[in-house]
Amino acid sequence: MGELARRHANVRAALERDGLDAAIVSGSEYSGFEGAVTYLSGFVIVHRYAYVLVPREGDPAIVFPSEARYVGEHATAAIEQVFADHPGAWLADRLRGRRVGVYGLDYVMTVRDYRALADACEVVPWEEQFDLTRAVKSEAELDSVRDSVRINTEGFRIFLSEYEPGRSAAEVMAACERYFVEQGCGRLTMDMVLKGPEFLLARDEPLGVFVLPSLEIAGPGGHWVEVSRAIGEPSAEVARMLEAYKEYFETAKEALRPGATAHDVHRAVSRGFHERGYHLGHVTGHSIGMTMIEFPKIGEGVETELEANMVFSMHPHAIAEDGSECLYMQDTWLVTDAGGVPLAGLPMRIFAADERPPSP
Repeated sequence: MGELARRHANVRAALERDGLDAAIVSGSEYSGFEGAVTYLSGFVIVHRYAYVLVPREGDPAIVFPSEARYVGEHATAAIEQVFADHPGAWLADRLRGRRVGVYGLDYVMTVRDYRALADACEVVPWEEQFDLTRAVKSEAELDSVRDSVRINTEGFRIFLSEYEPGRSAAEVMAACERYFVEQGCGRLTMDMVLKGPEFLLARDEPLGVFVLPSLEIAGPGGHWVEVSRAIGEPSAEVARMLEAYKEYFETAKEALRPGATAHDVHRAVSRGFHERGYHLGHVTGHSIGMTMIEFPKIGEGVETELEANMVFSMHPHAIAEDGSECLYMQDTWLVTDAGGVPLAGLPMRIFAADERPPSP
């Protein structure tokens, strides 16, 4: 069975389990939300939006709005392609009276398409259920993940080489972006720098003596990853946060194992931050794949059990009680029978501004 057929089979098995007749997976040009369509079709959206229809019985199809005949490189689609004046009406005509699970109701599907579909079908939100069909990665997917991690980690080395206090975020990020594009990432990059607890895009304002780069990319295979480390001279408060980060890093190696719940992992890796009185300003971690943020998240009350070959982005965002200082560093982890493996191989520490980048 080929990789795409394996994915379709997983979706159909979940449809059977949930008593659904078909799945509609939505994707749009917004970075991070097009990946679900790529996952089920091989097609990468360049602009506009598309839907993949996977019926429980019958062949899948990808549906585009006909007012935009070019939505991407259409030869890359490995399933039937349909151009419709009104994609929602086209889907409604084929699914009338059926029970349909939709991924993308919360953020992606257009209102006009939803209204046409809801008038014809029983529409069932299917966000978490679809994410769980793709949470366990195949060996082919893990090859893509590792390639993305390689590119992302080299991007951090480039950031470290280019950074010096006073240079602008735009100047430093430009060198990273040049490398990412050369490596085949295309538009699938999202790079920022944190200034205090806030996320900033690359700007012309000068960087200070302590920076928190946030580098997030998907390589040629389309799998997103996140890898970064802080750079510079930490304050006494941030040095204390680093102690909690080191605890989390070691704890995650034991906690991220099959059978543990996402809730249990969150409690284990966040304990050191809470014991020191820090708020966590961002989700502790989340499944990551062809969509940047997937379910399950590593968070309070999420009782999903982890399985081998799940991949998680982990990035506790420690914020001081008064909100003035923070520490944020990212890693992409693989769940194995022996525990969690951080794929980048970077030590958990803060790098000096004049330090030579670590070797691959």
